Amino acid sequence: MKTKKFLAAGIAGAVVNFLLGWVFYGMLFQDSFPQPEENSTTMLMIFLGCLSLGLFMAYIFGQWAQISTGGTGAKAGAIISLFIALYFDFFQLAMNSDVTYQMVGLDIAIMVVMGAITGAVVGIVNGKMG
Repeated sequence: MKTKKFLAAGIAGAVVNFLLGWVFYGMLFQDSFPQPEENSTTMLMIFLGCLSLGLFMAYIFGQWAQISTGGTGAKAGAIISLFIALYFDFFQLAMNSDVTYQMVGLDIAIMVVMGAITGAVVGIVNGKMG
């Protein structure tokens, strides 16, 4: 795997995921989820989480799956995000009494859509730099 391609695809995925999170969680569904405190550390941690996902997808797509198209990237991104969302939200239900089943369902749906779009971007960047 080429480091340049891995980093470019991962960072592109991270930026897209970060912006989608702002649109979905910060604008469209802000009344459905608790909002984080707005400070530089919070935004940095959110971006680092997005960067982790972008690099994770870039690694899987480039190293194991040879995904280099938007369509295949979208499918793989949706599936990866579905399982990450299930993992995270089941723990949230178990550990946080403020979390409802409705929040979990909405969060899973949002994460699958965001993952599909992020995966499409990562796949496209992989294909362009192939």
